[in-house]
Amino acid sequence: MSPELAASTEEVVTQTTTPESKAPAVVFDVRDLDVYYGEFRAVRDVNLEVRQHEITAFIGPSGCGKSTVLRCFDRMNDLIESARVDGKILYHGIDLYDPRIDPVEVRKRIGMVFQKPNPFPKSIYDNIAFGPRLSGNKGNLDDIVEQALRRAALWDEVKDRLKKSAMGLSGGQQQRLCIARAIAVEPEVILMDEPCSALDPIATARIEDLMQELKSDYTILIVTHNMQQAARVSDRTAFFTTEVNSASDTRTGVLVEFDSTDKIFSAPSDERTENYVTGRFG
Repeated sequence: MSPELAASTEEVVTQTTTPESKAPAVVFDVRDLDVYYGEFRAVRDVNLEVRQHEITAFIGPSGCGKSTVLRCFDRMNDLIESARVDGKILYHGIDLYDPRIDPVEVRKRIGMVFQKPNPFPKSIYDNIAFGPRLSGNKGNLDDIVEQALRRAALWDEVKDRLKKSAMGLSGGQQQRLCIARAIAVEPEVILMDEPCSALDPIATARIEDLMQELKSDYTILIVTHNMQQAARVSDRTAFFTTEVNSASDTRTGVLVEFDSTDKIFSAPSDERTENYVTGRFG
């Protein structure tokens, strides 16, 4: 990101987080988003707004483009050679796909937690310190590590073994470590791609409780196949489905409905949404 654009982003973020602001600020404004892999259009016509300090859930059947759309927010799809994004994703009014924008700068502001816990084969301490070191953070690393682990509700469990390998943690602990690693670089947004799918119910409940605690400091987007989870943790929900091309047998994801979670699960506007949340298909 150019210095001018970085400065503009800082200014916008400052303006939208003032106490006087009554309605939650719009962090992302997605307009007519299409995602292609080569000539194949994987997702089409996505329009939605993501608000500050809310949890936004993406739900829908497998193959409907939930994760593809999520990866657009931190430009992870850039790493796929054939991927192309049309339309706009505005981050505090700044187009994330403007040619002048540096994707690395985007990923500093927008953290990612993946489906399967992926700690580095390093110590617990070095997992958390990796990002701040890489970004040249001049703060006290010990303090940064402790604060990140405290925010991820992991400090009390690991404070006496920080120099031991992160690979020795349980699955749920590893996922909270990955959340701590993401927030150690002080992003504004955390993306979570099915963060509980590999966890048992107890670890899942801890991650869900953690998300509720973190949303006071971060804006969170989560992809989940678990509708009960979306209903429990999210403020707003986007339901995606697939359209099948009968000639080519290809499937394109489409956003059917986006609204408050209460409305999506109790009084959806679209019959397709109602059929999905009531278990008639999907």
